Amino acid sequence: MSDLHDLFDRQWEHLMEEHPEAATATGWPDGHDRWTDLSIDAVERRRGEVGRFLAEADAIDPSGLDDVDRTSLEMFKALERAEIDAAAFPGDYVPIHQMGGPQVDAAFLLGIMGTATRKECDDVVSRLRRLPAVVDQTIELMARGRAMGVTPPAVCLREVPTQLAGYLDADATTNPLLAAVAAGPDDLREEAAAIVAETCVPAYRRLHDAFVDDYLPACRDTIALTDLPDGADWYAERVRYHTTTDLSPQEIHDIGLAEVRRIVAEMDEVMAQTGFTGDRAAFSDHLQHDPTHFFSTEDDLLGFYRDIAKRIDPGVVRLFSRLPRLPFGIIPVPPEQAPSQPAAYYMPGSLELGRAGMFYANTYDLASRPRWNMESICLHEAVPGHHFQISLAQETEGLPMFRRQSISCTAYIEGWGLYCESLGAELGLFEDPYQRFGALDAELMRACRLVLDTGMHALGWTRDQAIDFFVEHSPSPKHELVVEVDRYLVIPGQALAYKVGSLKIQELRARSAAALGEAFDVRAFHDEVLRHGALPLGMLERIIDEWIAHPPLE
Repeated sequence: MSDLHDLFDRQWEHLMEEHPEAATATGWPDGHDRWTDLSIDAVERRRGEVGRFLAEADAIDPSGLDDVDRTSLEMFKALERAEIDAAAFPGDYVPIHQMGGPQVDAAFLLGIMGTATRKECDDVVSRLRRLPAVVDQTIELMARGRAMGVTPPAVCLREVPTQLAGYLDADATTNPLLAAVAAGPDDLREEAAAIVAETCVPAYRRLHDAFVDDYLPACRDTIALTDLPDGADWYAERVRYHTTTDLSPQEIHDIGLAEVRRIVAEMDEVMAQTGFTGDRAAFSDHLQHDPTHFFSTEDDLLGFYRDIAKRIDPGVVRLFSRLPRLPFGIIPVPPEQAPSQPAAYYMPGSLELGRAGMFYANTYDLASRPRWNMESICLHEAVPGHHFQISLAQETEGLPMFRRQSISCTAYIEGWGLYCESLGAELGLFEDPYQRFGALDAELMRACRLVLDTGMHALGWTRDQAIDFFVEHSPSPKHELVVEVDRYLVIPGQALAYKVGSLKIQELRARSAAALGEAFDVRAFHDEVLRHGALPLGMLERIIDEWIAHPPLE
């Protein structure tokens, strides 16, 4: 239907125009020389325009559409409504914290840009020239948020001055902006060095001083989103946005407590299989301090991840009919970001830009990076987790761009990643009981997230109470657990997506297997889950129920 596809195209082009960083990340051909306009006028304009395409979508009669277009229209309207709900709250006025802001995002984006052609180099230079304006706009947003009483918890921001300090030296060996272009041609490096020294370093000095002198002292000493104006409604919106469900914080909290009890009991059984003699506290101490569980060099840690990925490869054809064409690499988290980042994360690639997907492994403080959880991390971040799901969506013909490139349905995307951790045994992993224990610990972390995110933001838990709960149940190093807790505080609701989504996918697999009996094919199930791109969980459930009722003919 031409009107429908024209609507989808216009909406996507508008999104890429307004958010050129997303254009770079997704491989859109334009906008790589710009940043999002973060001026207060532009922020307020976008908030006023949000949902601008919904009326057109509501006017389209779905009865004459095929299955793909009908699903696309339903999802389009759901995403537009979710954006309208989000725009009711002042999230734009919290522009900086330990997980995001110009001290994290700028160097990262420059680092994924190409430098093989003159046009690509010119785009990098243009972005560097325009970066000081973004930094100054961030300072303005900080001031507006402070005046509104909308700030992050001060306790989470302890690493931000150090993050910013990394940008205050024009030395190419230390400044993250120059490190991002270090692999480029000589003339690009020289021009970038001049721009950074003349304009970017002074801009980051202004941001550093504004943050340390004005912003940080004014940030709140409370932690809950519900402590902010309209905070209870804001948190409820964040829960809906990230889980794509109507579950209440209390319901999610109770699910988390039940999952924690179940997983801890299974961990006790696996602990016995390791042959360790002692109680859980002694085992936790053994896991955290025995040098045999850690690496002495960054290269050894990265090499172990690469070995795991190669061991997974032969098994995926037993579980998947479709494999992505796009390759992926495994590289370290940039050092200026590593202290406040999780153990690993994935950055999508782009066939259009010739950029592989990247699995970033955190090599900061090797004594806090145990090897016993690395199989589950690789399953989640790389294969068959985020790399499979995101790459296959990009490569699916016939879907509109907003479905092929969707990053909105967090519960589906992160739920898939966590579900893939449960596939370890089917893929030939977890033969070492320590790795099986690590996988359970990773699942436990996601169950704890249900408890702690809702506990701190809706049910009156303190930060210390949350950390103590984590330490009591998880053998992971305390540094990692504290980073996790502070992540939940500055990105409310996002951490709920993992377990909520994985439980739904596991439920749908069990339902499919029970209904289809001997006709159940796990490869066909996985292909059906993945072939639509990321979806709200309710839509995924409906699609799988329809697939069960009318499985495709062989």
